[in-house]
Formats: sequence, structure tokens, C-alpha cells
Amino acid sequence: MQKQVDRNKSNKEIQTLSNSELFTLTYGALVTQLCKDYENDEEVNKQLDKMGYNIGVRLIEDFLARSTIGRCQDFRETADVIAKVAFKMYLGITPSVTNWSPAGDEFSLILENNPLVDFVELPDNHSTLIYSNLLCGVLRGALEMVQMAVDVKFVQDTLRGDNVTEIRMKFIKRIEENLPFALHRIC
Repeated sequence: MQKQVDRNKSNKEIQTLSNSELFTLTYGALVTQLCKDYENDEEVNKQLDKMGYNIGVRLIEDFLARSTIGRCQDFRETADVIAKVAFKMYLGITPSVTNWSPAGDEFSLILENNPLVDFVELPDNHSTLIYSNLLCGVLRGALEMVQMAVDVKFVQDTLRGDNVTEIRMKFIKRIEENLPFALHRIC
């Protein structure tokens, strides 16, 4: 019985790894096409955020179904779930949660390894491109669906010569609007 459980776990890990690898390979092509379609990096950054937001809005239901995570009690617990469960589940990495604000409403996710940027170099003519900006949109969209308005932005990026990749998240407010019925169980 234990061997069967181990084999099923290994198959899930392989499937997750394959999904994240496929995503990182196709992501580069997506960014390249956006750079061709739009005149400047700022527009590309907006499009990546918008696409990410739309993904996050849809991804939250998959996340809740697969992770069996219940309602988070506060923003600190939300940060831990994002880092230890969501990033691990979808990208195969576990960023560290650090740099909490004194009020506890803002923190940083430090990505030692960002799989989206493997084998990527920004050309000199794209110095303001936020290559992984899709991640900010995903986080914002997913959290909005569980009634949390947040501001999410990159503050450091290894593609720009920084030592680490840092995503800063700030809690803005609880959203009191009506949500789809399926999401009421966690809000």
C-alpha cells in the first residue's frame, strides 16, 4: 500500500513539474509576442498584469479544490499559504516571506529562483520590462476572489541585476461585494 501511495505522489510531482516547465517555456514566447505587438515596455507590463489577473481569478477555484485550504484568519496566514502552498503547487518553488511592515499589512516574497526567467536575458532596448509581471496579476486576481484587495509589484528582479527577485504585497482592504457561491466557504 505504501509503495502505491509513494508512486501516486511521485506521479503528481512529475505532473506538477511538467506543467510548470511547460508554462515557463511557453511564457517566454508570450512575452516575446507582446513585445512585438505593443510599442513600449509599459504597455507590455500592463498586458502581463491584466493576463495574470484573469488567470488568478480562475486559478483560485483550482487552488482551493486541490489544496483543501480553509479560510485564512489574517494577512500573515495568507502570506504563508501563498508562499508555502500556492507557489510550490504551481511553480515548484517556495519563496520566503519577509520584510513585514510594522502594521502587518505589507510583506515581501523573496524568490531565490524564479523559474519564469530561466535562460532569459533582457535586451538593452527593454530595460523597463517587468518580465514576470504576470505573477503580480495572478496574485491580485486570486486574492480579489477571496475578498482581499491587494497591491502587488516587483521591487527587485534578478533580470535587472538585483541579487534576488522581490515581490511586494500590500493589503488594501477587505472587499464586501457578493462573490460566487463556491467561494463563500473560505471568505
